[in-house]
Amino acid sequence: MKNSKLTALFSALMFGFLAVLNANAQIQNADVLNAPIDISKDFQNYLNTFYFADELASFDPATGKGTIKYLRYNYKTRQAFNNMMMKPDVEKANEFPTTEYAESPVLPFEIQFVSARTLRIKTTSGPQFHPQKESLMLVDGVAPNHPELWKYTKIEGGHSYTSKHGKVEILTKPWHVKIYDEKGKLLTSTLHDTDFKNTYTPTLPFSYVRRNSDYSRSMGAAFSLEPDEKIFGCGESFTQFNKRGSKVVLWTDDANGIQNETMYKPIPFYMSSRGYGVFMHHSTPITVDFGKYFSSANEMYIGDDEADLFFFIGEPKDILDQYTNLTGKAAMPPLWSFGFWMSRITYFSEKEGRDVARDLRKYKIPTDVIHFDTGWFDVDWRNNYEFAKSRFPDAVKMMSDLKKDGFQVCLWQLPYFTPKNTLFPEIMDKNLAVRDRKGNLPYEDAVLDFSNPETISWYQGKLKKLFDDGVAVFKVDFGEAAPPDGIYHSGRTGFYEHNLYPLRYNKAVAEITQKEKGYTLIWARSTWAGSQRYPLHWGGDSETTNGAMSAELRGGLSLGLSGFSFWSHDVGGFATKSPENIYRRWTPFGMFTSHVRSHGEPPREPWLYSKDFLEGFRKADNMRYELMPYIYAQAKESSQKGLPMMRALFVEYPNDPGAWLVDNQYLFGASMLVAPLFEEVEERDVYLPEGTWIDYQTKKVYQSGWHKIKAGEVPIVVLVKDGTAIPHIGLAQSTKDMDWSKLTLKVYASDKTTSATAKVFLPEGDAVKEIKVNKSGNNFDVTANPLNGKTTFKTEWAK
Repeated sequence: MKNSKLTALFSALMFGFLAVLNANAQIQNADVLNAPIDISKDFQNYLNTFYFADELASFDPATGKGTIKYLRYNYKTRQAFNNMMMKPDVEKANEFPTTEYAESPVLPFEIQFVSARTLRIKTTSGPQFHPQKESLMLVDGVAPNHPELWKYTKIEGGHSYTSKHGKVEILTKPWHVKIYDEKGKLLTSTLHDTDFKNTYTPTLPFSYVRRNSDYSRSMGAAFSLEPDEKIFGCGESFTQFNKRGSKVVLWTDDANGIQNETMYKPIPFYMSSRGYGVFMHHSTPITVDFGKYFSSANEMYIGDDEADLFFFIGEPKDILDQYTNLTGKAAMPPLWSFGFWMSRITYFSEKEGRDVARDLRKYKIPTDVIHFDTGWFDVDWRNNYEFAKSRFPDAVKMMSDLKKDGFQVCLWQLPYFTPKNTLFPEIMDKNLAVRDRKGNLPYEDAVLDFSNPETISWYQGKLKKLFDDGVAVFKVDFGEAAPPDGIYHSGRTGFYEHNLYPLRYNKAVAEITQKEKGYTLIWARSTWAGSQRYPLHWGGDSETTNGAMSAELRGGLSLGLSGFSFWSHDVGGFATKSPENIYRRWTPFGMFTSHVRSHGEPPREPWLYSKDFLEGFRKADNMRYELMPYIYAQAKESSQKGLPMMRALFVEYPNDPGAWLVDNQYLFGASMLVAPLFEEVEERDVYLPEGTWIDYQTKKVYQSGWHKIKAGEVPIVVLVKDGTAIPHIGLAQSTKDMDWSKLTLKVYASDKTTSATAKVFLPEGDAVKEIKVNKSGNNFDVTANPLNGKTTFKTEWAK
């Protein structure tokens, strides 16, 4: 009897556990619906056939076009002292008739020159009968080619091209492409089979795989990694900041949190500490082994049957500028978007929206946006683009009234439609959804097919109606579950369209927003290369823990190193009610990112916590609003240069070895260094790059190196670079009410510093202006005001 009760109890507990698991998360690394595709497995399967790039069979230096001869290999096994070894070995052709197929195929190779810092390498594993004329990932659809910027020279054993920023050598046999910087330092090189003759570890060189199962092919672009080389980027990656020694799967995924290896925002781009970056111009699944298996080999396993790789030479700022010239720079969002966004999951009615607006003003919490999440429809989560009449009796008037009081309205939506959705029949009748191979739906839901122009037109029409009603911006949620096996209007399967889906989705919403509202702004979760053109994106469904807070920072820094200027996250975490001590420390971290929103399981509103918390939240929010001129100017410069607002230290200090090692602090713009508190402490270790730094809150002065620094009244460490004048504005409860005609320059300068500069960009301005101040007695005076007649400046020496 006792055992049967225990069995019943155990069964009940297991049922509950599995129910919770099923409701809340996908088990990663399992063969389940929409699990990330790891292409590297095909390169380790001994049933497949491999073709190693061996020699340059032909080459025309004038066009940069030639061919590569590939040798055929298979894995062979060998038992040795109770271990089964496996290594590639030369293989004979197995096709019949033997006269019809090449044992060692000769296939196209091409090199192009986009700029003096950017080169492009293209190889194919077979004929391309349906080449893509334009790429959605490239800002102009196609990449420019400027061979005149590189001087050709015939060298012994091959060919060389040189620009003022670098050199590339193409060696005939063994085939290598070697990339150098302007000083002649080897940055990276393709790997040939002969490069592994001195190791027993079986490692694949530059090659392609032919799958035994279906004869499909994928490229394996193998390049060298040098000692001490570090790798950064790959999108919003929450794991290790430095990807060296990691294997990264680039497949857009609903990560269900921010402390695992999958990503809402994978980007096929990375940069190296040696002075180069790489853009893998593909939408197929990609897996990159950054020396995880073999420490000196960077293996880019590309699902595509061709390899199209762009290499950028220079320091991090150069690389980001070149990459975003190619794939697009972020549009500059409107001023009000830089204010505070108040949200929870979810406000269910007009009354709740009006009440929270009233209380935000009552408790003097500066705010510019109120977001209505999943509950503004008749049925929670059932997105049909219509306010529930019973709970929103006059949504148009509500939005009009809120706007008069300085609040813009953001609405949640998603591109999936359940069978009970009132729009489901229309979507199916008009053939607006992704189909399966039979013409049915791959899922029970209808997933909008954004490769279909008619779908985009229908979808944008729904958003336009809401824009007309007074909506300011849409939350572009989800987008990670485009069917991998689906058939799309583009004529391609989800193998090629899945990763492109977020980019198409982001673009559709951003373009109708620009057309109807005059600005480019979304609030999106998923991305692919090129999505940075359509700001902005937030960091997904974070846990409410210290670990999640630090992971969020790593993810934001990684995304910033992937071409994204603007990024936000759910202040306090998302998944459960935020513990007050974590929310208190997370708040100023959020205030020092490009955009800031409180969102997640209720309560989120600061007055629903303790009085001390409310006061602390207000101080952090006030600090941000007074800093709005600094934030706005830095945002403008970031959007113009392809730089992240929240940037890793080495972006500004590439020659400081210590700057490449830090992932728990960052620069907010060019001049402010921010170190959040990831534990319940009052001080923390902070690394300061070269020069003198001044605490923004306490005014204490520090020199470069490691310091243990105590947080100020607002629980965060913030320092300003010596010689910086930070523009401040009078506190207002909304950016709408800010007076930009009177600004205060708070000068952060040590006693020996005699001048400082500030950067200012006015809401109606045409360019960022530099304001210079010189020391005069116990203060600093403005020496030149290019904004004369528009803005007057008061100066304060912050000491």
